[in-house]
Amino acid sequence: MGYSDYLAGEPLIITVAPTGGVHGKETHPDLPETPAEIAETAAACEAAGASVIHLHARRKNGERSFSRERFRELTTAVREATEEMVIQHSTGGTGVPLEDRLEPLRTDPAPEMASLDMGPVNRYHHLTSENPRGTVDTLHEKMHERGIKPELEVFNPGHLNEVEAFLDRTEIEDPPYLGVLYGGGTLTPAHPRNVQNVVDNLPAGAAFNTLAMGRHQLPLTTTSVLLGGHVRVGFEDNVYIRAGEQAESNAQLVERAQNIAELLGRPVATPEQARAILGVQ
Repeated sequence: MGYSDYLAGEPLIITVAPTGGVHGKETHPDLPETPAEIAETAAACEAAGASVIHLHARRKNGERSFSRERFRELTTAVREATEEMVIQHSTGGTGVPLEDRLEPLRTDPAPEMASLDMGPVNRYHHLTSENPRGTVDTLHEKMHERGIKPELEVFNPGHLNEVEAFLDRTEIEDPPYLGVLYGGGTLTPAHPRNVQNVVDNLPAGAAFNTLAMGRHQLPLTTTSVLLGGHVRVGFEDNVYIRAGEQAESNAQLVERAQNIAELLGRPVATPEQARAILGVQ
């Protein structure tokens, strides 16, 4: 993908990540945590232009959950509240046993997509999410078995090498879809030139999604729109609409991405178009 895809009018897929597994309502009072809250948010985000939703489940006390049953409950609520959004489950987890990270892939029905971390990343002061190749392959085997499309999460440029190696040893539906994260720690440094660098080093035929933390969300997702990529917005990555002012809702961030795409002359993908672009069954 690249600037030529922007010029050709490739529809823009907007993914919303309404709640992560780390921060809670202490960060934003309207950050959704329960299945009902997330489902209500999903409906508003779909109406604002999001076609894919990235989901983390929470326990009743608000802490992150890897429970298959909790994911099933959450996904059922989102499906009932929305028209046709693509459901994506997170399989990431710092310091979480592999068996627990497999649980979001075992729901009935299965999600259409799931995140797949391509390597290690430092989290906070004492934690590293290791993601060795054995873990990556085991998670992918379950995805392949259940017809789940992986979004290959790239935390830094070295993980592009891991993506190439992964594609050499596995079979996935075309196109390979990379979610590239920008921010602090061991994430890709957040600068527009590094979005171009990723585009220059994409595997052949790959599509990409730009995820940027905090104040970097707006400039880097806008850069992605111009370079033919797709975007992820939402409270998992950023709770501000501008410096010092919290966003009213996840839907407001989706609406802003939709408005930017419209201003730049790029159509926003419907869920049906997103499935076709991503090769999701």
